[in-house]
Amino acid sequence: MSKPIGNVIFSLLSLSIIALLSGCVTATVQEVRERATGIVGSETVVVLGRRSRPSSNETEIDFIQCVADNLSSDRVAVLTEQDFVDATFPWFEPRTAPVNANELPALLDQPMLSERLEQLGLRYVIWVQGKTERVSEGGSVTCGMSPAGGGCFGFLTWENDASYEASVWDTQEQQAAGRVSSDAAGTSYMPALVVPIPIIARVQNSACTGLASQLEGFLTNS
Repeated sequence: MSKPIGNVIFSLLSLSIIALLSGCVTATVQEVRERATGIVGSETVVVLGRRSRPSSNETEIDFIQCVADNLSSDRVAVLTEQDFVDATFPWFEPRTAPVNANELPALLDQPMLSERLEQLGLRYVIWVQGKTERVSEGGSVTCGMSPAGGGCFGFLTWENDASYEASVWDTQEQQAAGRVSSDAAGTSYMPALVVPIPIIARVQNSACTGLASQLEGFLTNS
């Protein structure tokens, strides 16, 4: 292969990769508000997921942490999940913790737990459910070795879908404040021309940042 032709192929491949890197993820965020919200003074919130891990129905631990990290700001003080679990022992230990948002009202209504939450300055409990799944895939990549060298050739694609919902419980009013949902879908690619080049659509990260941003506005009523 002559140098000019090789350069053209390399340029086309580079342009293809750049095109694939952009516009790979689509995301939507929605909210349902049941009552007014707001945070004042030293009030805090906590982001929780189902604790009875491992299970195929669990929300990923790193997603819960991602939402908490992105939600934490000058406007919203976030209590870490572990600190919350330690401070409310034994109600949120894996063996006794609720398995879905519908179990929160009866649990948070217990007088001793309510007292603990008041001591923590906890205003809102945010219960996150959902997960990221691979919904389709196609193509193939073949790798081989020969006396002249080796490499991989082919093209892989796969699509991931991230769907999460956060239920917000107001501990002061002892009522649900509403729900925020975040959905993201994207296609990842792996072209292989001697060396595989994975181009990953970060759907889970997109769903996380979208959910956290919407939650901040929801909690501060802005």
